[in-house]
Amino acid sequence: MYLTMNRFKVKLGSEEAFETVWKSRDSHLKEVPGFMEFHLMKGPQNEEAGYRLYASHTMWESEEAFLGWTKSEAFRKAHAGARSSADIYMGPPELEIFDSIQSVR
Repeated sequence: MYLTMNRFKVKLGSEEAFETVWKSRDSHLKEVPGFMEFHLMKGPQNEEAGYRLYASHTMWESEEAFLGWTKSEAFRKAHAGARSSADIYMGPPELEIFDSIQSVR
């Protein structure tokens, strides 16, 4: 399993707009070979810094499947409107990638 995670710092007061963008978009993930699961997670609020943390987790069968996604037409379609909501973020997302070394079910 291969996990990719984007961490988003969303400006306080923009949480509803952020969630609406994500819930209403068509990610096209289901049409990509090797896609397993997607989760959008809501994290803690940082009053001092003025943001709420969110993370998107996407599970893939392999690194190759993820890389295929990033080069696909589905990826371009899913990210087509990303710049139109850039004002709700405190900077670009931070991508983190993890390769599974143990699984317990």
